[in-house]
Formats: sequence, structure tokens, C-alpha cells
Amino acid sequence: MSYNIALNFEDGVTRFISCNEGETVLDAAYRNQIKLPMDCSDGVCGTCKGSCRQGSFDLGDDYIDEALTEEEVAEGKVLTCQMVPSGDCVVEIPAPSTLCKTGQVEFGGTLAEVNLISPTAIELKVSADQDIPFLPGQYVNIRVPGSEESRAYSFSSRPGSRELSFLIRNVPGGLMSSWLVGQARAGDRLSLTGPMGVFYLRPVARPVLMLAGGTGLAPFLAMLEELKVKGCDQPVHLIYGVTNDDDLVCVPALERFAADIGNFSFKTVVAGADSAHPRKGYVTNHMEDAPLQHGEVDVYLCGPPPMVDAVLGYFRGQGIQPASFHYEKFSPSVTTLAEQVA
Repeated sequence: MSYNIALNFEDGVTRFISCNEGETVLDAAYRNQIKLPMDCSDGVCGTCKGSCRQGSFDLGDDYIDEALTEEEVAEGKVLTCQMVPSGDCVVEIPAPSTLCKTGQVEFGGTLAEVNLISPTAIELKVSADQDIPFLPGQYVNIRVPGSEESRAYSFSSRPGSRELSFLIRNVPGGLMSSWLVGQARAGDRLSLTGPMGVFYLRPVARPVLMLAGGTGLAPFLAMLEELKVKGCDQPVHLIYGVTNDDDLVCVPALERFAADIGNFSFKTVVAGADSAHPRKGYVTNHMEDAPLQHGEVDVYLCGPPPMVDAVLGYFRGQGIQPASFHYEKFSPSVTTLAEQVA
């Protein structure tokens, strides 16, 4: 028996390795030619310390308090030289991937479909050459054919499949948008690099509030695909905001999720003054159904920088400090990741 271990490095690169039953994460990484930080490998120095954000494991008792204190264990800290997984895990490594003699993984794929689903949004479907593991919410860099430029896009499909999908903003004159709308054809080859990012779905242990702006809906579609398969006992509420009526996309998919995931609900919001939508304004104007629970809530936020800043300001103004707060900012040509865990 073996387990899938996601090593999430501080530069956003994620590498997936297989860890055999009874094997430590450090040994499994070295077997996969990933040189995690270490000095002693005996639980003495603490150099290999990381954090396990999800999954089950055993640390044993062969390490000393100076290497890993009881308080650190309670916070989810681990020593990779002592950590023996008993299930799939996500381990955060406080070092860049390059320092560990690894980096992003490049893989190929074939363009399956390009659909202009609204004037401002493009759905891209890619058949990868191999199964692509990633954490729901993460992204890849896709090289624009005929150039050396890449663009970052979040997966909107569920992890573990070769059939990948992306929801892409249609930027007039944009390098990738122009290629997709004007030149792309089914069968074209694409080069993708990743997965990357610290914005991903954690184990659902309390109510969840998802806030999406525009094509920032993409990572939430991947998260909801995961919840549909794995189930969820906690309430999950999504508020999806856009600028104009035409910008609302994938609403039928959200309706299907609401039917398939018993505790999932959503609402859509349009900011444009000329909108005919029944809910106008911004996502922060329509928080009445949000399961804020006086802060006992996990918040996920993905959208353009002004939206992210406005939501952060809203929570500060309300005096609400969520149990955890994960957010991602994006702009038309570059994705900037940031995470705040309260």
C-alpha cells in the first residue's frame, strides 16, 4: 500500500510523491530525488520541520522536544524524518523547491475544446498526456503557443483526471485570449507547468464561505467537484459576483452542485448599474446568508485585487476574524497568490 503526499513548497510549487506504508516522508522524498532539508534524520535537529495541513500520520516518539515541541505538534508541525503517513497528506515545506533540488513539472496536453461561453469568459478543455494530480483550487502555467510567454489559470475540473478544464477571462488584445479566440484548433498541442499555489480546499471541519469574482469562480468549481464526490457535512455557501449580466457564467453547473451537494447553496450578484439582475452591488452587500458563525467559518476568496481588498476591509470593519482565511488575487496577465490564516 502507498499514499499520495503533496509537498507544498514556499514558492508555491507542489510536487506529488508516493510514500510506501511504513516509510517516512523524508525517505519517500529522497527516493523521488527531492532533497528536503535535513541534518540528522533522527528527530534531533529539527531541520526537516514542516506542517501537515491534512491527512493522517504517526510521528512516533523517537524525537526530542528541542526538535519539535508539544505546542508545535498541536499546531500541526511535523518532522518529515519521523512522519509516517497512514493516508494521503498535504505537507507544507518551509523552503523553496529549488533549494530541494526540484521544481515545477512540465507536461503536455492536447486542446480538446475552446468555448466562448460569454463575451468575457472562455472555457478551455485540455486532454493531458497523463493523470494530473493537484489540490482543488490550484493552478498551472500554460504556455501561449508561438511564444515564450505563459499565463496562470486555475483548474476548474476535479483532480486526478486527464480531462482538464479552465475558465479564462477573455481579455481584448490579450496574448492568450487572442490565440484562443482567433487561432486555436482542436488537436493543438499545449505545454503546461504545475501544479502550483497555496489556495486550495482544506478538510471541511466547519462552515465554509466561498467568494468568487468573475472568472475567479474557476477554483471553486474544482472544489465543488471534490465535495460532490467526497461529501460534506458542513454548510457551504458561495457568493459569485460579476460586473455585468453577461459576465455570469456556469450558473447551470452551480445549480447542479446545489442539487448534488446537500449542504451547498449559492447566490449571484451583479455590480453594474444597468443590470436587470435581482441582486445588485458587490458580494459584501449580500452577506446575509453567509455562515459567518461569529468567526467559526473558513473563508475562501478569489477575484480581482479590488474585490479581494474590499472583502478584507469588510471583515475588518465587521470585527470578524474567521477561523481561517485563504485568498487569491488575479489580474488579466498574471496571478498573484497570497494566503492569510487567522
